[in-house]
Amino acid sequence: MRVLLIEDELLLAGQVADGLRDLGIAVDLAADGVDGLHKARSNRYDVVVLDRDLPALHGDQVCSALSQDGDARILMLTAAGDAADRVAGLLLGADDYLPKPFIFDELVLRIRALARRANNAPRILQHADLIFDTTRRLVTRGGRIIPLTTKELAVLEVLMTADGAVVSAEDLLERAWDEHVDPFTATVRVTVARLRRKLGEPPLVETVIGAGYRL
Repeated sequence: MRVLLIEDELLLAGQVADGLRDLGIAVDLAADGVDGLHKARSNRYDVVVLDRDLPALHGDQVCSALSQDGDARILMLTAAGDAADRVAGLLLGADDYLPKPFIFDELVLRIRALARRANNAPRILQHADLIFDTTRRLVTRGGRIIPLTTKELAVLEVLMTADGAVVSAEDLLERAWDEHVDPFTATVRVTVARLRRKLGEPPLVETVIGAGYRL
């Protein structure tokens, strides 16, 4: 999952981004509405977490523009938590609304719920005897728990959501890593190799020469 956080409170943005990354969620940051809108239109995101009161370009304008694009689910944040503000945000095209201050665990739950809606993905993903509970971040195969790193979980979620379709290395980079990753490294290949090994025999992750990977 890849998330764009558009938030001008830099300390809050950094804390939220660090927390999400610890959970295996790729996060890009923007500190104003202009940069946020540019990044949202330049990259593919599952969820955009959007502060309403932004410099350069107000969050309302960003929300309206992104909702017309229709590429990502929008979770709007605001310090004003009354019903009128919530309704106004939703009318602008936001998919969900969370007043500040918020509990981080609730933010995570809302982001995951929006991402599932964006990808039409169920909470429980299954392929053969491999089961991935995306809410609990728990993977089992044949009833055996498989411990995976946060990045391996992110790659596996993308592959399982693809439902057997080939996923290119470029798509994996875009969905499971943030904007700071070096696209010319062997990061994807190494992560997929570790994931394939941990999932055990018979192998579930197939390399499609010249195209990418699939389950």
